[in-house]
Amino acid sequence: QVQLVESGGGLVQAGGSLRLSCAATMRIFSINTMAWYRQAPGKQRELVAGITGSGNTNYADFVKGRFTISRDNVKNTVYLQMNNLKPEDAAVYYCNALPAYSNWGKGTLVTVSS
Repeated sequence: QVQLVESGGGLVQAGGSLRLSCAATMRIFSINTMAWYRQAPGKQRELVAGITGSGNTNYADFVKGRFTISRDNVKNTVYLQMNNLKPEDAAVYYCNALPAYSNWGKGTLVTVSS
């Protein structure tokens, strides 16, 4: 059974920062590549960043240099540090494996005011 609980979203001014967390329940979390995705209103869900079990990371071009993904394999938690937020970063953010499991969490809403 896969369970994903995202937290840490909120309202922030452009240029501000947020740190998202995702508590994951899944078999052998440490071997799963994990990722953060986001979905803005009226748009499809998109991949933001991924991290392998050993810590190798990859980022979408639109967040490179601003966002940092990390994980704690003891706590079964994935993080997304978001700096220099822009209004276009506003979305519901989700975590999941990569490729994603069919179960998704409720996500956490990030709102960025200009």
